[in-house]
Amino acid sequence: MPASVYCIDVAGDGCAFRECTSRGAASPARHALLTRFVRGLAGTRTANRIIRGACGQGGRKGSLMASANKSPVELELVNRLVAAHDLLVQEVGKVVYGQREALDLILISLLCRGHSLLLGLPGLGKTLMARSLARVLDLDFCRIQFTPDLMPSDITGTDVINEDPETGRRLREFLPGPIFANLVLADEINRTPPKTQAALLEAMQERQVSVGRTTYALKPPFMVLATQNPIELEGTYVLPEAQLDRFMFCVRIVYPAPADEVAIVKGTTTSAVTEVVKVMSAVEVLQLQDIVRGVPVADDVVEYAVRLVGATRPDSEAGRKIEEVSRYLSYGASPRASQYLVLGAKARALLSRRYHVDFEDVRAMVKPVLRHRLVLNFRSRADRVEADQIVDRVLTSVKAE
Repeated sequence: MPASVYCIDVAGDGCAFRECTSRGAASPARHALLTRFVRGLAGTRTANRIIRGACGQGGRKGSLMASANKSPVELELVNRLVAAHDLLVQEVGKVVYGQREALDLILISLLCRGHSLLLGLPGLGKTLMARSLARVLDLDFCRIQFTPDLMPSDITGTDVINEDPETGRRLREFLPGPIFANLVLADEINRTPPKTQAALLEAMQERQVSVGRTTYALKPPFMVLATQNPIELEGTYVLPEAQLDRFMFCVRIVYPAPADEVAIVKGTTTSAVTEVVKVMSAVEVLQLQDIVRGVPVADDVVEYAVRLVGATRPDSEAGRKIEEVSRYLSYGASPRASQYLVLGAKARALLSRRYHVDFEDVRAMVKPVLRHRLVLNFRSRADRVEADQIVDRVLTSVKAE
C-alpha cells in the first residue's frame, strides 16, 4: 500500500495541507507530524511557494513531497533525542568544559553514520570527550595510540593458532582487534605510516574488516574519532586526501574560555570523582540514524549545497569567479562533501526540533565539512591563507537563491 501523499500550500505566513490520495484516514500521530512540518516551513525561503505532490506523478522542480510515514514510535524517539541532547551536553559538561560546538558536531556526525577528525593542541580534552560521549550513549569504546611501529593487524586483529587440549588438534581462530568497537578513538593518527593508516579505510567506508580471505562485519553503530596535533609535524605522516575525504567533519578543538579553565582546574585538582550517566542506548542511536535520513529537504536546499561545493573547484565556472578559489586552491571538494552537507543539515534540524532543513542548517555545516577537503597550493601557504578564510569567501559569494 503506498504511503499517503499530501499537497502542502504555503502562502505568506499561513500554511495548510490537505491529503491528496490516501487509503484510510491519517492517524493523529501522522497528522501532528505534518502539522509541525508545515508550520516549520512558514518564514523560510521555501515559503511563498506552492509545494505540491501528487500520487503517481513527479513534482515540478523545487517541489517537496511530504510522505506521512512517521510512526508514533519514531515521533517519540525524535522527542527523546531532543530531550536527551540537552541532558547529554549536561552530562559530558561535567567533565569536559567549554567545547559545546565540538560536542554538537560529533553528535551530528554519529547520527549521520559519519566519522570526525579532531584537530587541536594537546591537553584540550579530546580523549576525555570521546570517552565521556561513549559512556553517555552506552557505546563500546576503544582507544588506539598510533605510533610509528603500529601494524595494521594491531588495529584490525589477526588469526591465531590454538591447540585443543583434548584432541591436540590445532585450530585457526580470529582474534578481533580494537577496531571492533562502537566508538574508536584513533589518537594521533598521523604518527603512523600510511600502511597502517590505510587499515582504517575499509572499516570507515564499508563497515567491515578483511583479514586474509575472510571479511568480518563491524557491529553498528560504528564511528571513528581521529585526533591530530596541528603544530608538531616532525616524525608524522600526512593523511592522504583519499582518507581525509572519509571523515565527515574536521572539528577544531579550541582553548577554553577563562571561566571554563577555572572550572577545569577546580574540578581536576581535588579528590572528588565525577561520573556521567547513560542518557541513551546504542539501539536508540541506530533508530535515530534511520530517522535522520528520512527528514524531508527541499530541492532548492539540496541545489544550494551542491552549488557551495561546486564553487570550491578552481576549474568550475563558479570557482573561477571567486578570486580566492582560483588563486589559492589546487583542488576542491568531492561530491561526498555535498552528501555530508545535506546529511549534517538534516541532523541539525532534528536537534533543533524541526522536521525540515533550512539554508541556515546547510551554512552551519560548511566549515567542518569543507575545511579538510580543500587542497591548498603553495601560494596559499606563502600568503598565509587558511582553508576557513576561503570557505568564508565561498559562503559570501554563493547565494541561497
